[in-house]
Amino acid sequence: MIDFIGALGRLVRETVSSTGYAFRMFFAVLRASGGVIRRPRLMTSQIHFIGNHSLLIICVSGLFVGFVLGLQGYYTLSRYGSEQALGVLVALSLTRELGPVVTALLYAGRAGTSLTAEIGLMKAGEQLAAMEMMAVNPIERVLVPRFWAGVVAMPVLAALFSAVGVIGGYIVGVQLIGVDEGSFWSQMQDGVDIWKDIGNGVLKSLVFGFAVTFTALFQGYEASPTPEGVAGATTRTVVISSLLVLWLDFVLTALMFN
Repeated sequence: MIDFIGALGRLVRETVSSTGYAFRMFFAVLRASGGVIRRPRLMTSQIHFIGNHSLLIICVSGLFVGFVLGLQGYYTLSRYGSEQALGVLVALSLTRELGPVVTALLYAGRAGTSLTAEIGLMKAGEQLAAMEMMAVNPIERVLVPRFWAGVVAMPVLAALFSAVGVIGGYIVGVQLIGVDEGSFWSQMQDGVDIWKDIGNGVLKSLVFGFAVTFTALFQGYEASPTPEGVAGATTRTVVISSLLVLWLDFVLTALMFN
């Protein structure tokens, strides 16, 4: 019993300590963000790296999610004679929930792990230590451009996911099943509010961008400079980011749509 209490105390102490250090590093990244304004090319190159390389998986996944939504939505609505509401069902499901959440999960698995491995390998190769020896702040030079690039890229990727998903729902619902095309688009336009639905989805994707990108950078920056340390940091990035996205989605949904 005493050993269990001691182990629990150590776990709580380490959790509180690591959480506090993560918050300190987060504020350090924010304080050093002025360098992005002076050297915007550092951020634009990272936006291209993060966004362009994630574009294929985001679009393909959005298309198939739209296919499934169109099929399942039609089968559910047909029980109540409401097949014409398929367009608004697909659009609301994507803009409110599936677009931001699935994009964030895919982003964590594709770009987040890449960022963690890149920063971890830079630490293992002592590149970060060399920057400090040359009086270059590695947080400002390495972390800040990648952090803001992820924050900017996430809403764009989520918007593309939702747009491609709507096209997928249209292909299945209208072209394959035979739902009336005019009803599909008109009910979507009437039922989707640009601020309450689309705006809240964009806000969600921004918050997810902050959380996932910082988690990836923090895990890479604090990884042990060994192959096992980098591999463990990459795994922790996916696990922590996924749990953060799902928890934040619940909190934001409760606040936005209460």
